Amino acid sequence: MSLLELNNVSKTYKNGDAVLKNINFSLEKKECVGLVGESGCGKSTLARCILQLASVDEGEILFNGMALQNKNERNLRAYRRNIQTVMQNPATSLNPKLKIRDSLLDPYFQYGAQAALRHFQYTNERDFVKQLMEAVELPLELADRYPHELSGGQKQRITIARAISLEPALVVLDEPTSSLDILSQASILQLLDGLREQLELSYLFISHDLSAVNEMSQKILVMKDGSIVDRFKKEELFSESRHSYTKELISLYQ
Repeated sequence: MSLLELNNVSKTYKNGDAVLKNINFSLEKKECVGLVGESGCGKSTLARCILQLASVDEGEILFNGMALQNKNERNLRAYRRNIQTVMQNPATSLNPKLKIRDSLLDPYFQYGAQAALRHFQYTNERDFVKQLMEAVELPLELADRYPHELSGGQKQRITIARAISLEPALVVLDEPTSSLDILSQASILQLLDGLREQLELSYLFISHDLSAVNEMSQKILVMKDGSIVDRFKKEELFSESRHSYTKELISLYQ
């Protein structure tokens, strides 16, 4: 059974424009699937549907075999614990009025009683925060600061720490490096890859950057105008059988 499975998922805006057209793919446990395409192609809308922040018009989304459609918030609680997200702009993901440690503790206070942690251990607040800060390679003293006192790369590491704090089965990474400088981008990708192995996570890695997607992913999906036009294993990126649009994307990064 796949961890995540999308079958014939479609969504249309109120003005009648189709934003997602018959999306089909699966994501396995401990796997990173990359979703690449230009801005406006429907990637972030698809992420919102998977996160159950937006509804689909047709098709189904299955998580561990459970259909997510028409579930109320109470029935989605376990799902929300098991799927977390890291967004493009860490500054908007962190509450500016909360110290970093409070932001890190918030998911545990919401879901901790149901979280069967295997890699992290909660004995007290300080030790739990220390474990999370160490996991994302940040010094503990930063936990007593506010978001505006941290660099962009540090803030993104904090959002990653918060996302992994409950050891979810799946993390949706929606353009997690696009707001960072080149050096920070490389270190964040390296961190994410290591955490996937260490914590046995699965990722849906969404980006317009084909080189980053290729570095992180085992399988790659290419989206254009709301449709998946190409899909392949990363080793097949330069195959002659690639879709013409995929070849266009490749040419941008060579």
